[in-house]
Amino acid sequence: MKRLLGISAIVICLMFVGMNVSAGMGKKSAPALQTAAESGAAGHNTEGMKHYEKGHWKKAHEHFMEAVKADSKSAEAHYNLALTLDNMGDHKAAIQHFQDAYDLGKDNPDIQNSGILKAHLKMK
Repeated sequence: MKRLLGISAIVICLMFVGMNVSAGMGKKSAPALQTAAESGAAGHNTEGMKHYEKGHWKKAHEHFMEAVKADSKSAEAHYNLALTLDNMGDHKAAIQHFQDAYDLGKDNPDIQNSGILKAHLKMK
């Protein structure tokens, strides 16, 4: 019985460690997109992308918010903010930024053909 309890404790610990490791690795739904170099959003967007890739949602969110403030017409900044909000569980806000990205990014096939964007906007 003691051996069984010991094995169970080890399994539970390994599961806990595995969950923490995968959370820190940054599950992401889709890759973030680069803004145009001449966009006022470029600096914050680049920093946000670095944090997004690492799964640092809060820092990515801060930078993408600043990117949107710097260039509210940047479809890519709205798209990246939407991806981050989705990963943070704020789906209502994500929908608004996906809609903004879709409306502003008519010439960006990465945005127009994004599966996650289409899912949030309930498009086919």
